[in-house]
Amino acid sequence: MRIYLVQTARSGQTGVMFRLFFALPFLLANCATDETVSGYVEPSIIFQLAEMDGKPFTATATISFPEEGRISGRGPCNSFSANQSSPYPWFKTGPILATRQACGDLAQEIQFFEKLAQMTQIEVAGNVLILRGDAAGELVFQSSPSNARSGQPAAGAHVVVDCRPFGSPTGS
Repeated sequence: MRIYLVQTARSGQTGVMFRLFFALPFLLANCATDETVSGYVEPSIIFQLAEMDGKPFTATATISFPEEGRISGRGPCNSFSANQSSPYPWFKTGPILATRQACGDLAQEIQFFEKLAQMTQIEVAGNVLILRGDAAGELVFQSSPSNARSGQPAAGAHVVVDCRPFGSPTGS
């Protein structure tokens, strides 16, 4: 998509207003962007579970946000997916759909899926993702440093426009 701004020949303030008038529909269109965590995280980033309730998670579990309103990942034994349509920073999964393969870490997987379903808030900062539940504790995930944003947008990164008014509960 290309955006063209029309500029009049040296008309001072009128030229600025003219450009703004034509740019306004494009700016307002961004207010309809994804407000779930998917809109704040690059879809290709995979976060690996590092801690559950302050203790190291010894098995392998991952989570990613491949598209608006969806989460997916892998537990110690099975892959999973679920709906997640709450606006950031809130988090609530729909039913977690998982494959049904047994393995030696099945008890840890059950614990991970139970905790994941109880999480109510999410925070993303660089390569760290934290899920919290009111009384359910905390899951801390990390992506590899090559996945984390280091001031430069990752290839294919998108811009998120926060359209909430100042003073709103989750705005600044």
